Amino acid sequence: MYPVAWQRISTAVGHRAVAEKGQVLIEYALILALVALATIGVLQALGTNVAGILDRTGTGMSSVSNP
Repeated sequence: MYPVAWQRISTAVGHRAVAEKGQVLIEYALILALVALATIGVLQALGTNVAGILDRTGTGMSSVSNP
């Protein structure tokens, strides 16, 4: 009787470990997706400002004479 109970416990623990690995993988994928969406949102919001700054810098640099 004891070996059968031990086998059931061992099997249950093994299935739980496999289920947790899948759960962790999904959690990491969700975190990665959230970080990607946040990064895209920030870059879109700041993109026009950065483009304007670079344009002004380029215009200022082109007006400087080269020695």
